[in-house]
Amino acid sequence: MVTGRQQHLNQALLRIPRRAENSAPHTVSKTYVEAGSFAALLHSSDHQILYGRRGTGKTHALLHLADLLTGMDDVAVYVDLRTIGSAGGMHADRTQTPAERGTQLLIDTLEEVHDGLLTVAMERDLRDPTALLRELDGLAEAATTVKVVGEVERETTYSGAAESTRSAEVTLSRGPGLRGAAASRRSVSAQSRLLRTGVERHQVMFGPLSRAVRGVARALAPARLWLLLDEWSSVPKDLQPFLADLLRRAVLAVGGLTVKIAAIERRSRFAAPTGAGEYVGIEVGSDAASAVDLDEFLVFDNSGARAREFFARLFHNHTAVWLATMVKDPPRDVPEFVEECFRRNAFAELVRAAEGVPRDAINIAALAAQHAHDKQVTVADVRRAARDWYLRDKQTAIRGNEDARTALRALVDEVVGHRRARTFVVDQLAVDRAGVVEDLHDARLLHLLRRGIADPGNPGALYDGFAIDYGCYVSLLLDDAKFHARGKGDWLNSPDGVPPEGFKFARAAIDLGALLG
Repeated sequence: MVTGRQQHLNQALLRIPRRAENSAPHTVSKTYVEAGSFAALLHSSDHQILYGRRGTGKTHALLHLADLLTGMDDVAVYVDLRTIGSAGGMHADRTQTPAERGTQLLIDTLEEVHDGLLTVAMERDLRDPTALLRELDGLAEAATTVKVVGEVERETTYSGAAESTRSAEVTLSRGPGLRGAAASRRSVSAQSRLLRTGVERHQVMFGPLSRAVRGVARALAPARLWLLLDEWSSVPKDLQPFLADLLRRAVLAVGGLTVKIAAIERRSRFAAPTGAGEYVGIEVGSDAASAVDLDEFLVFDNSGARAREFFARLFHNHTAVWLATMVKDPPRDVPEFVEECFRRNAFAELVRAAEGVPRDAINIAALAAQHAHDKQVTVADVRRAARDWYLRDKQTAIRGNEDARTALRALVDEVVGHRRARTFVVDQLAVDRAGVVEDLHDARLLHLLRRGIADPGNPGALYDGFAIDYGCYVSLLLDDAKFHARGKGDWLNSPDGVPPEGFKFARAAIDLGALLG
């Protein structure tokens, strides 16, 4: 009987959706877990850019926010930018100019927003749905202006008739006399035709568009309109400034409207300079009030207890949906759930393996539950699952990047192999010059623990503190149960982040130039 219950618990771990958009709408808020003060920041009416690497929960956060706003009678329009246009269409067609591709992108995005608002008008109990529909007509018109680019030919055709009659009559009589008569009639008609030959091209006029957006916001008042743009980084990088410029000129200045954008920092480009100090796009920190990095919240101030609490609630919330129908008397609370599913230190090992990334935690837990089958998940199950996930997902992310693969091997050899540590510091200037570090961080093979660490002995130098991913050295853990990656760099994992006495940055930092040759 216990075996059957344990098997159901493990099956619940296997059933957790890997992506929030695949979850049933009514479960999005039930399964959401707040990370510190992040939810309060996200719920502010400021325009914000939400940064985070793959799997950190950006989509779940936006969907949860949309659900909350709907319950407050505000209007939230969620747009997944991956669904805009087509893979082989105008957006990816390099034979078109960036301006042409960018214009098509703007129109496609506006049409998606229009459709979302139309659904609201039809399905929500609004104060004046007729007014909203009228303003949506104006938005559609402003978003689909067409002009013809090409030669202009003017053709004028004349047609007419002219008639004249002249007569002269001379009469001789007793007295000289002369009588003459003349008549003339003329009629003329003209026809003119303007012929344009060329190509129809869409154009976006920001003035009419801004007025249309203001009209939509007024029609929704007193409700606030929230525009939630997800997967920003899926837009071609050279077109992102065009979309950002549309937001700056036609949307961000509209009262009663808030924009939230979810993006991956290294794959995003919100502005492009045009010369003379001008730019196209959004100036982060000015046009958009703030940028929030979800990765920083998931570090939990390097507190192991807070990290374990977060992930325990995450797994309990997700599995409770399934366990309510799978077992009799499901775990009553979070501690009971962890105690039933994991043996001794297995859950702490799972949190360690996740490195603060919820999607990685979910995938590793599912693989570990698969290994455990009808028994509690053990530390060995977690380590095997972490190795499988590393080989299956993370390593493949840099398979085509030879420089990143070489750099990762060199870092693991130096930091884990020689220094018996998992953390290290590196000069920020070296990070900027060596793009491979950012590539590895983006692939979740390196994890940024602290940014901008000052060296008291060299005040002009700033360092970043990184941790090597658990999956990179999990094979050592499997081969030697007593292996521990420790070292002087472990101060990065302490709550205050203060290096120990006698710590020398110059000696402990990784020299990327020398390491990578």
